[in-house]
Amino acid sequence: MSEQTVLPPKEVLEHVVDVHCHPTDAGDISDDVMNNLHIKICAMATHSNDQQRVSDLATRFPDNVIPCFGPVKIFHPWWYHEISLFNPPPPKEDHYRSLFLPKDAAPKKQEEFEALLPVLPEPRSLDEVLELVRSKLLAHPTAMLGEVGLDRSFRIGYQPYPSPPPRKLSPFITPIQHQLAILEAQFALAVELKRNISMHSVASQQITLDLMARMKEKHGAAWRAISIDMHSCGLSLESWKSLEANYTNVFLSLSTVINSRSDNHILLIRNCAEDRLLAESDYNSAEKCTSQTWTILETIAQIRGWPLETSWEDGELPEEEWGVVRRLERNWKRFAEGNHPELQPRKSRRLRKQHEHYPSDESEAE
Repeated sequence: MSEQTVLPPKEVLEHVVDVHCHPTDAGDISDDVMNNLHIKICAMATHSNDQQRVSDLATRFPDNVIPCFGPVKIFHPWWYHEISLFNPPPPKEDHYRSLFLPKDAAPKKQEEFEALLPVLPEPRSLDEVLELVRSKLLAHPTAMLGEVGLDRSFRIGYQPYPSPPPRKLSPFITPIQHQLAILEAQFALAVELKRNISMHSVASQQITLDLMARMKEKHGAAWRAISIDMHSCGLSLESWKSLEANYTNVFLSLSTVINSRSDNHILLIRNCAEDRLLAESDYNSAEKCTSQTWTILETIAQIRGWPLETSWEDGELPEEEWGVVRRLERNWKRFAEGNHPELQPRKSRRLRKQHEHYPSDESEAE
């Protein structure tokens, strides 16, 4: 937010939802900060120690905070390598060697693996992690699963996380099949508990399209009962339009901090169906969540030609008079409620397009 930008009054902000942020990254948040927040936030747990902070924040401020549990330190694709598909997990070296070091690996790769291994933690079983997240979701009836997803560009660092930059990166990326096995198990949990999802997808466009097709076929109507938000969406317009056309439960959210790095966000905003757009800050400071969400709302309003509310009128307004806040509030309610309709027959003819190849992804942060 520039120094010239002025936030609207409280009666407008109370209708704004930041659908993806990380406010507890820096630790506990004071009551004063939360009392001045005014907007509603979807707070993502960022690492294993952060789960309780998110839980506590949602307990203290249930009207402002929708907790989202992964946690990222285990469930975000950047750390999927720490999860074993076996219960109990195999010995540490065997686990990581199976992920990163094929039998015919060059000597250089072996050296790099030996340098990385001491930094890596003991693996945890997927069963254990799923039960951990299940317990958090059940403790918070409105909680979402997030953030989870796929990332084919993130390289594992030689320094333990978190460590101050610059972090030296190894050449190792978690194999996509391992990521998919973990992500599909998470999706099954979300379907079972009927919880919405905040999804990260980087350098995985075609894989994401194929995944959505499998989930739709596997879970049927139960898949449409939940909503999926493509957070800080970096998909190409073609990929997004395929998701939009083929799945009534997939939404798109954008953030200034991530998406403004490329003009692709302008195409997405301009061409996304009006009822699928959401806004987020993707910020790690509760003090900045409001201003960062407001900046993307300003961008959406400008690109779509919608008014930007500076005051709030209660009661019904003709839809043609709605501003960006009122329109995205309606979208959030649809997202939160789930239970999306089946595709209309006129759209079903486009299903064959979902397996087309699309350009590579833009980058996305957490």
